[in-house]
Amino acid sequence: MTTIPARLARLTQSSPTWDVARQRSRSLYRMWYRSAPEICQLYALNIPAHAIRAKVREEFEKNRHVDDIKAVDVLLLKGYQEYQETLNCWKMDSHLMRWFANEELPPRPDGFLEAFYLSRDDSKEVQATA
Repeated sequence: MTTIPARLARLTQSSPTWDVARQRSRSLYRMWYRSAPEICQLYALNIPAHAIRAKVREEFEKNRHVDDIKAVDVLLLKGYQEYQETLNCWKMDSHLMRWFANEELPPRPDGFLEAFYLSRDDSKEVQATA
């Protein structure tokens, strides 16, 4: 597929009222939701479309508490940019997989000793005693 830079491009908009901001937010959400199967196909991901939809839902829910209309406009602009970059294949698979990286990684240790204890290879010790 040929990449057309202006494909899916949006002009920067300021929402005059909360109703317009909500409408734009719902529109962006629907665009992401409907394109989840296409994203899986474009990037040949081993992730089902419903997982991408769940991640999109999580991102929208994370920003639900924003109560400044200017901040909502900035978030919408960033969402449209992310959408355009994703569907124009300007990203690599690793960029998309980074969305799911937080779910797969165990929590990082707080201090040096915790990291040291986790880094010890106890498998040799277990084999020696067995």
